[in-house]
Parts: sequence; C-alpha cells; structure tokens
Amino acid sequence: MEMLLAFAVSTITLATPLMLAALGETVSERAGVVNIGIEGIMLTAAFTSVAVAYATANPWSGQAAALVGGLLFAASFTALTVNAARDALLVGTAVNMFALGLTAVARRELVGDSNTAFVVPTLPIWSGPLVACALTVGVWYWLFQTPSGLGLRAAGENPTAVASAGLSVARLRWTASLFNGAACSLAGGYLALGLSNTFVEGMTAGRGFIALAIVLVGRRHPGGVVLGALGFGAASALQFRLQALGVDAVPYQFFLALPYLLTLAAAAWVGRRMTPARAAR
Repeated sequence: MEMLLAFAVSTITLATPLMLAALGETVSERAGVVNIGIEGIMLTAAFTSVAVAYATANPWSGQAAALVGGLLFAASFTALTVNAARDALLVGTAVNMFALGLTAVARRELVGDSNTAFVVPTLPIWSGPLVACALTVGVWYWLFQTPSGLGLRAAGENPTAVASAGLSVARLRWTASLFNGAACSLAGGYLALGLSNTFVEGMTAGRGFIALAIVLVGRRHPGGVVLGALGFGAASALQFRLQALGVDAVPYQFFLALPYLLTLAAAAWVGRRMTPARAAR
C-alpha cells in the first residue's frame, strides 16, 4: 500500500510541470497559435525563479519572478508571430536556443563554475498539483462555457468570422499566448523550486516538446491533456522504480527513454486521426 501511494505521489508531482505547460499550450492552439518555444519559456522561468529565490531566500518571490521572466519571452514570441507575422516555427526555435544559451551564461555568472551546485528554498510539493487542478477546471470552463472562450476558439477556426463579428483576432491571440506563457512559467518555476530546489543547465530536458505532444494526445482538450500528462508522469515514476529495483537485463538508458518513447508513440497514433486548428499559425 505504501509503495502504491508513493508511486501515485511521484506520478502526480512529475506530471505537474507538463500538465501546466500543456494546458497553456492548449489555450494557445485553440486560438490558432502554436508555440514550440515553450521549452525556452519554461527554462527561462526555471532560472529566474531559482535566481530570485537564491537572492531572497523566499521561494514564493522566486515563483513570481518566474512569471515575469517567462512572460517576457512569451510576449516577444507573440509580437513577432501575431503582429509581425513571422514564421512561428522559426521564432519558437530561436526562443528555445536563446533561452538555453542565456540561462547557461547567467547561471555561471551567478555561481561561477558550471559544476557548482547551489540549493534554494523549495515550494510546498503539493502547491503545483493544486494549481494545476484549479487551472484545469478554469481552462475547461473558460473555453467551453464562456463567450470569451467561444471567441478565442473561433479565432483558431475561423478568424474571418471573428473579425466580422467586431472582435479583434490579434487581441484574442495575444490573450491566449500570454496565458500560455504564464502557465509555462508556473511549470518552469515548479520544476525548479518544487521538484529540484536548484537550477541545472538545460534542466527542462525536452519537457516543452513533450508538452506539445501531450496537447496532441489530449486532442487540445483540458481533460485529455491532464490524462496525457499523468500518463507521462506514471511512465517517469515507473522508470525510477525499475532503476531502483536494479533490473540488470535491460540497459538503464531504456528506462530513461521509456516515458518519452511512450508519449511519442501515443502522439504518433493520435496524430493520424487529428487535424490542427484551421487557422493555426
């Protein structure tokens, strides 16, 4: 029983950063904006959260800083893609590469040697899952039970009709994209302050791309996204358990890759049966 409870706790906490990021991306894609730069947004938020928590000895101020850092990147992405009509794939790739280099340099400026470990105060472990649960309900209600949610979804499906109704497509997409940035910032902050209590270069380790796959697996619906994130969390918790058991017959690299392989396989299977928003950028 204790083993099962520990597995459930690990599953939920490991799924939380993905759940937050995937919920944000769900809203963004519903408005027609696909942001592959969420990996960079999460990484930037993780660094700013740790840097401020390190300076203030307060994890909550670190989480607030994560929002600021992540939103700056999200706003830059939105301005270039929505207003300047630049290619979202290229801009998102640039965001990821810039964030990776910037946070690596900034970390070394902060603590010197790249191998030096520094520890910061942590957020309560259940703070992230609670926020993720509340956000799931809020996103579902917003998208499917409110006029503003209807307008936002219409911006992704038929922007011409939205403009004819007197609504600003650009404003709706800005709203969705900034919400995505805030959710990804919370994800990065929780990853650093809730799960790791430190910052390591490249610590997001592809979670932004897995979140994109989870949005696909979950069919851009909050409920489906939560199930997809929990599936990845369960696979991650399982690989830790299998490594702890010392299964020598299978290389440990397989256990490390297992969550990613399962998520990508699910995304490939679902992707054949799913079409993107008609006006996705």
